[in-house]
Order: sequence, then C-alpha cells, then structure tokens
Amino acid sequence: MPAGCNPDVQKPLTPAAGAPGVITNVTVENGHGQAKLTYTLPGDKDLAYVKAVYELASGKTREVKASAYTNTLLVDGFGDTSEHTVQLFTVSKGEVTSAPVTVKVKPLENPIWAVYRNMKVLADFAGVRVITQNPARAEVSIIAMIDTTYEYVLLQGIYTQADSISRAIRGLSISPKKIAVFVRDRFLNSTDTLFTTLTPLYEAPLPKSGYRTMTPVVWPGDSRMDNSSSGTAGVGINKIWDGDVINWPSCLAGVPTNLTPQSFTFDLGVVAQLSRIVIWDYPEYLNNGRAYYYRGCMKRFEVWGSSNPAPDGSWDSWTKLGTYAEEKPSKSAYGVQTTEDYDVAYAGFSWDFKIDVPKMRYLRVRCLENWMGTTFPMISEVQVYGDAR
Repeated sequence: MPAGCNPDVQKPLTPAAGAPGVITNVTVENGHGQAKLTYTLPGDKDLAYVKAVYELASGKTREVKASAYTNTLLVDGFGDTSEHTVQLFTVSKGEVTSAPVTVKVKPLENPIWAVYRNMKVLADFAGVRVITQNPARAEVSIIAMIDTTYEYVLLQGIYTQADSISRAIRGLSISPKKIAVFVRDRFLNSTDTLFTTLTPLYEAPLPKSGYRTMTPVVWPGDSRMDNSSSGTAGVGINKIWDGDVINWPSCLAGVPTNLTPQSFTFDLGVVAQLSRIVIWDYPEYLNNGRAYYYRGCMKRFEVWGSSNPAPDGSWDSWTKLGTYAEEKPSKSAYGVQTTEDYDVAYAGFSWDFKIDVPKMRYLRVRCLENWMGTTFPMISEVQVYGDAR
C-alpha cells in the first residue's frame, strides 16, 4: 500500500451509541397475504428505522424496513394462512440494533387464490383468452403453458393489477391444444394449475387493399378527419391503411376545436367475424424526437361495428365491440416518454373485440378523450383481424 494512503472503510455517518429502545404497543391487522403492524416508537433521538424479519413458506427470510417517521410497517409475501412469527427491531443511525420484539401474524388468503378461482380459459382467435377477477387489485402474474408432447413450455405471460382481467394470448395454430394456467405473485407464491384442452379460432389480417372510405367520406354524425394547420397537407381517413405507421401526413387528424367526442367510419371491404384491431397512434414532432401519448393520440375510445349502417349516421345500427383505455407503461407525466413507452406505441396497440357478436363489414371509431384532454384523434395506421372465410 502506498505511503500516506489508508484503505477506505465505510462507516455510519453517526457514531454508534448504545442499543436503541424497543417498540411497544404492537397491534396486528391481518390482510390478504400480508399484515399491517402499528406500534409506539421509543424516544431515542438517533433512531433511524424499524425492521421486521420473518420467514416465508418457501423457507426464505424476508426483511422489511420502515422509516422512524412512521409508526406502521407492512409485512407481506405470505402465501398461506398459517401463523407466522415476526421479529421487530429498532435500528439507530449508527446501525446498532435493539433487542427483538416478537409478534404473531396470521395473514388472510393470498389474493392469487381469488384470481385462480374466478379464472376461465377459453378459445380465442389464434390463441386463448384468460378471463378472471382480481378483487384486491393485487399485482399478479398469470402464467400460461402449452403441452408440446414432451413438456409444457411457457406462453406469453399476463402481468397486471387490474380488477377485471380479460386478456388474449395469441400465436397458436388452429388445432387442439393442451393448456395449463396458474397464478403467481411477485414473491413467487403460486396457485394450483388449471388444465384445459381447446382449439383456437381462425384469425387472419383482413387485407388493407379492401379498406375503403365511406360515401360520403364524412359519414353523417362523424367529424372531419382531414384537419391540418395548412389545410392542404393531405391527411385523411384513407391514410390509415397506406402502410406508413409514423410519417406526416400519412395519418388522419380530427378537428382540435371540436370538443365533443369525434368519430370516423370506414369500410373493410369484406364481411368478417372480427377479432381485433391494431392502432398505431400518430407521434408528434418534439425537440427531443417523436412523442406518443401526446396531443391527439387516443387515450379513451370506443370501436363499433355494423354490417349495414343506417345512412342517417344514427348509432342504432351499430354494435359496440369494445371500450378501451390506452396506458403509458412508465406512467410518467404528460410529455415525458421512456424508451419502453416509445417501443410499445411504435409496435402498435392491439385491442380485442367482443367475441359474441355478429359478422361486420364497417367500423366506427369514437374518440372520447385524447392525451391532451380534448377529443380529436390522430392515427397513423390500422390493421383489422378476423375470419372472413
């Protein structure tokens, strides 16, 4: 070691004193897969935090900390309803630990089991659909597997905190499939496995060569979709099936001054059992690049279908295929976009249609709210899927 140099040793910023006092008056409120502990803190001025140490059913030891500025602590990760011992310690700023205080918790059933009991796995277009309820809005993973003769292999997982879940897993051929599905939480607690055999429904992209504007182009009751600042940019409904998913003026653009929900209608050119629509939003130009989740990108909208729309534009001859809400993966502020946010939007958002509806030929998209907070849509491209056989 060179002269004059001492090895770096990381030490607490506050010199160690004696062990801090213990917490008192601990009360336990058992919850689903967790327990909330409330207590009285000791009067030590150098108290840094409280920590809980306990063992999960897997045998792993879990440690949870709570600041000295709160008198509650949540112990979680329990996969059963057995009684568990939790040791509580206070820790000083000098990292000196108190004697333990031991409490017993008896968590209620883990939320994954409610998701499992409610779960149905049904045949869907080019795949399967998982439908269930998550009343606790817990963060869950729904893991699907397929039997490949020799072993079960993973399909695309579903990761969500939604209370009502209806998600499709696609990419399967149209032949009988043995499917296995179970539910897991972030602590790797898992349910039993649901086994089923089903045959996915046929699905294919409906050729864009058949898509047409209506006559008139602005269907009665709809809004203009050829708005641009210059008035001559050439945007319009017919631009959303030209194969260009990002460039201006290859998009449709509603009227910013119209603050009521704006709709547009188009002809698919073929009658089909519709399964879903992929929508590519139009990304605005900003100083730092292209921005999705901005201005006219649709945030809340509806899609309606019809085989014979009333010429007066009334909605009586239309069937709602779904109501949708676009979410930004990062949940960041308006105008802020991560790489993941961009990649997800650039790939297009796929929106599933109701499966129990008649065959349709015409689609009507109704923008309820864009990311700017108004109602004009800006869409670069669409691709509709279904069975037109």
